[in-house]
Formats: sequence, C-alpha cells, structure tokens
Amino acid sequence: MEQNLPAIILVNPQMGENIGAAARAMANFGLSDLRLVNPRDGWPNEAATANASGALDIMPPVQIFNNTADALKDCHIVYATTARPRDMRKKVFTPKQAAQEISGKAQKTAILFGGERAGLDNDDIALAHHIISVPINPDFWSINLAQTVLLVSYELKQANDETPPFVLPTGDSDPATHEQLNELMIRLEQELESHYFFRSPDMRPTMARNIRNIFSRAEMTEQEVRTFHGIISALIGNKEK
Repeated sequence: MEQNLPAIILVNPQMGENIGAAARAMANFGLSDLRLVNPRDGWPNEAATANASGALDIMPPVQIFNNTADALKDCHIVYATTARPRDMRKKVFTPKQAAQEISGKAQKTAILFGGERAGLDNDDIALAHHIISVPINPDFWSINLAQTVLLVSYELKQANDETPPFVLPTGDSDPATHEQLNELMIRLEQELESHYFFRSPDMRPTMARNIRNIFSRAEMTEQEVRTFHGIISALIGNKEK
C-alpha cells in the first residue's frame, strides 16, 4: 500500500530557524505539505530559507493561515503532538504507531505541532482526533520543534520503507565462495603447522576451528582472499604466490 503523506502544520512557530529545519527534515523523508499558522516573524522568512538548505525550493509553496481550523479544512483525520499529558479523552500514539495508522488511511491526514514556547494549546488539541506523544525522559519534557518534526517524519518514512535492515557493500569484488575460503584456510593451516604454531596436538583441532570461525565471520570478498594469500606469501618469503 502506498504511504499516505500527511500535512505538517506548525501552529504559532516563533523562530524561522526552526521552520527551516522542520522543512529540511520533511524533505529528508519525502514530505512536502508544510503549513504555518500565525508564524511570529512572518513569511517568507530569511532565517527559515537559510536553515532549510534548499528544502523549500523543492516543496510546494508553504501555505499560511490565520488559525488552525482554517489550516485543517481539507483534512479528514488530525493528530496533535504534545509532550505533556492532557486532560482529554483521545487515543495517544507513539510516533511509530501513529505512522503505521496514517500509512493505512486513504483520507487526508494532518499532524499539528505547537510553537517553541508552550506547544499546542488545548483549543488546538481539541481540533485533533488523536494525540502523538514522543516517549522521552519524563524528567525533561522540553523537545525542540524541528527535532519533533524530524522524529515523526522519520517514522512516517519507516512505516512502508523497504530498505534492507543490513547490507554489506563489497565494492567491485564479489563475495568469496566457500571453495575459495576453504582453500585459504587449508593453506593457512598448513603454513601454521609447518611453522610450529600448533604446539599441542590435542589442541590443534580446536585452534584450527577457532581460526576458521574468525574468517567465516569476516564474510570476505574474493579480493580480500587474494590479499590474505599475498600476506601469507610475504610472511613465508614466497614472492611467486
């Protein structure tokens, strides 16, 4: 299912720097619908443009509204972010769970973020269907506006992201085959044997197994296997291998 992309609405933002940083975070994770409600320093804003690092240039024009209700007119489901508990009966989601909920909806969604000084007021939160609360240190509730946008934008991207959880780039060299690695291990064990590394016959199988485990974990490439053959050759004085 294609991810639904919500509008990001900053209510009463004070610093242009934070607006720009929020736009930059949005662009990092594929969001583009930025709306402002009563930005203190007006719009356009030079500080915002500078901090956006070009993000505003690739996004649609930022929409400006006099009040939150007008900014939400075309939205069906609204989430309000808040760090403080509120005395309201609304479902409270983590950013991760909210992102999963949003990605499964076909309707237009919006996420409200409050200004730097006090966050969203209760009247704005009353306009929302649900609350998003970032699980942070309960002894320090203050969190930067742009950082909150970044956290939520990241989770929205992750909701349907198909990036592998782990990759091992090998450059121009293919991963070594089992045969290539086994040939290296046989040669290494032979040279260690001839140079009296295995001093205890009883311990030799365990020591050889441990050495193989070390190289197996390394997930070597063909080039790395060739390099290690060269190291062995240099150590034993064989310049032809």
